[in-house]
Amino acid sequence: MRLDRKDGLNIVPFIDIMLVLLAIVLSISTFIAQGNIPIDLPSSNSAKQEKDDKKVSIVIDKDNKIFIDETEVYDEELKDKLSNVDPKMLIELRSDKESKFDTFVKVIDILKEKQHENFAITTITK
Repeated sequence: MRLDRKDGLNIVPFIDIMLVLLAIVLSISTFIAQGNIPIDLPSSNSAKQEKDDKKVSIVIDKDNKIFIDETEVYDEELKDKLSNVDPKMLIELRSDKESKFDTFVKVIDILKEKQHENFAITTITK
């Protein structure tokens, strides 16, 4: 009985399939991680990830537009929206590093005025 040299396992198609699957997973994961409002968070060495399902998210984008739970809010209705939030509920503040600091301070002033002190400033870790 003679064995031919061609009796090996061809893994080239398997490698091709795995590379395609890897490309799909990487491209989908970047869309999931971004969310709906693209912002570039500042970095911090001491950032901690907060895991809380009951929270209100306030986002300030690079054009200084303010979003509460992914809904754009204008300056005149910002106080009304924040006054309806329970003071014990966590508020997650996310501000683009290109946005004006004045807009960020305005949001914090309104929160302090409403006696709301339970907020977290979200950054990315280096």
